[in-house]
Amino acid sequence: MEKTLAFHDLVIILCGIVMGTIARIVTLRIDTRQNPSYPTGGFISLVIGILASALGSVAIPALLNKEFTAVTFIALAIQHFREVRKTEKDSLEDLEKTEYSKRGAAYIDGIAKTYESRNYLSMLTSLFVVLVLSILSVKNLAINLMIAAVSGFCMIYFLTRITKGKCIGDICNIKEGKITIDHSDLFVDGMYVTNVLGTERIRELFLKEGIGIVIEPKSDKFRITIENYGQRQAMLFEATRTFGVKRYSFTRKSYKRGKLLLAFVPIIRDPDAIIDVIKKTPVLENSRKINTIMDINIGGDINGAE
Repeated sequence: MEKTLAFHDLVIILCGIVMGTIARIVTLRIDTRQNPSYPTGGFISLVIGILASALGSVAIPALLNKEFTAVTFIALAIQHFREVRKTEKDSLEDLEKTEYSKRGAAYIDGIAKTYESRNYLSMLTSLFVVLVLSILSVKNLAINLMIAAVSGFCMIYFLTRITKGKCIGDICNIKEGKITIDHSDLFVDGMYVTNVLGTERIRELFLKEGIGIVIEPKSDKFRITIENYGQRQAMLFEATRTFGVKRYSFTRKSYKRGKLLLAFVPIIRDPDAIIDVIKKTPVLENSRKINTIMDINIGGDINGAE
């Protein structure tokens, strides 16, 4: 006798797919900032999110019907999502030479991991919604839809909260600095940046259209983060990619003052918007420090050593 899918089970599965897809749509706004292939890249991410939601939705009904091969399909899906991460990473690396400034290996790795994690978010959301509906086993369609919406949005909120990282604006104060030039030397707020401004034309261009950004960490431990080379590349990339570069782009550390300087000549000069973009640059995983580790007194008390 052929097995047929009951209407109640079909409703549960569709609710899971819808909520899992909504979870992917909610996180697409982050992806469009990190991937230049929008809207094509957004469409691809959405389709993969729907597939991830479908796999998460059918897992519980399959297990309840003693179809244990569902676990195998989830394992294969996880392997596929890892391949998606690798494909995304290779694609971004190929695009490096076409950008105004490079993203850098650290930023690319973070973007690729983000793409992979979003698929898990969709899968877990749909899995949780179907699990809740299966446990409650309510036959009323309207109540099922309400339960699916409440449980789904609660799961989306929880997962996005625990997976959300910090941005540069959370750990630094950012402002526009005053550009000054002495012969071929460029300074921002009196801090040295570079000495390559050898022609009068370039000096006039920087004074008239250039912009200097001063990034000051809110504490010394955040200085460790922003002075990481990969993090500096990420901030410069976001600024130059959003507003373009007419000529030159520099990033420099001020060792004495503990500040980071960005200077370039943008195509669109909007200081407030540039600062806002830099504030929204994510803190990369490889440059982020865990407070519990940073609080450890490594090596003990040096003054008390014999």
